[in-house]
Amino acid sequence: MTDRIQEFLRSRTEDGPCLVLDLDVVRDNYNAFSKALPDTRVFYAVKANPDPQVLELLAGLGSCFDTASVVEIQQVLAAGASADRISFGNTIKKERDIARAYALGVRLFAVDCEAEVEKIARVAPGSRVFCRILCNGEGAEWPLSRKFGCAPELAARVLEHAHRLGLQAYGLSFHVGSQQRNPLMWDSALRSSAEIFRDLAERGIVLQMVNLGGGFPTKYLRDVPAVKAYGEAIFNSLRKHFGNKIPETIIEPGRGMVGNAGIIEAEVVLISKKADDDKVKWVYLDIGKFNGLAETMDEMIRYPIKTAFDGDTLEPCVLAGPTCDSVDVLYEKDPYMLPVSLEIGSKVLIEGTGAYTTMYSSVGFNGFPPLKSYVI
Repeated sequence: MTDRIQEFLRSRTEDGPCLVLDLDVVRDNYNAFSKALPDTRVFYAVKANPDPQVLELLAGLGSCFDTASVVEIQQVLAAGASADRISFGNTIKKERDIARAYALGVRLFAVDCEAEVEKIARVAPGSRVFCRILCNGEGAEWPLSRKFGCAPELAARVLEHAHRLGLQAYGLSFHVGSQQRNPLMWDSALRSSAEIFRDLAERGIVLQMVNLGGGFPTKYLRDVPAVKAYGEAIFNSLRKHFGNKIPETIIEPGRGMVGNAGIIEAEVVLISKKADDDKVKWVYLDIGKFNGLAETMDEMIRYPIKTAFDGDTLEPCVLAGPTCDSVDVLYEKDPYMLPVSLEIGSKVLIEGTGAYTTMYSSVGFNGFPPLKSYVI
């Protein structure tokens, strides 16, 4: 919570939940990444929060951008960044979208199989490609599935195929899992990357870049290491596995760039019990899974919640959203401790919600409008 957000919320009169995001925090986060990894280019993951003011700020600071679609590419260009600062980082792309990105000037594409390489060779000749390798995501609060990436032993073949088709086999990428609280988890993927670099060098193909992905966390209920700790751990692994031939590196922070910059203000709609002998109350908010809090799925992300009654006696509560859908329950397996004095109509502040909330919000499920967003 910043003073600027507090002042904004004091003067707000509209009804309904809203996200308020402080650009000063985003600026501080960008500077922290630049300082912690001074030889690494920052490619902000646009999907975390594509608000035009966020993109314009980061473009002005010199950031590059990781995009997942042609629309995101257009948003970045509209924010003032040039096409040479854009990566089309989605490994699953329609051929016509690759062609459109190429026409817009994008020349850096992610792949994880030979079929995707062939699409790029057909409609984006001469482009640079990097191959994503699988990473188990151990230790991450939001682990990534096997949907993206290939086994390390296949990556060399994918990049060699790209080379044969006239593309530039540029490098490798991986992702250690979103909200990764262990800075040492980059080590294993960098070891695999170095082995692939050596394998391809023996075939006459010299890779240049390692995309270290995202995974940099924001603080929720548990403390997380400072960005400096990640920078030191990653640099140590690069030196260990690549020696004096450290490749170009890029990172793709999303949550770590904007997560702690935003707070959602919501309202308690109902407090009830399901039976007289229940030991937990049900607390329903005017925001839930379908209104921006999709990352509470399986209770993986547990947001800090502040109320005007903090300091009072706490009791366990099931926390749920407002929609007529039974899956719209935020925390039930591990009930949330909230003040016994909490009332219907009370405002609650959900912290660390600057990332992956507005874009997860439905456009009108059950008639509820999308999550309002204010950038200050």
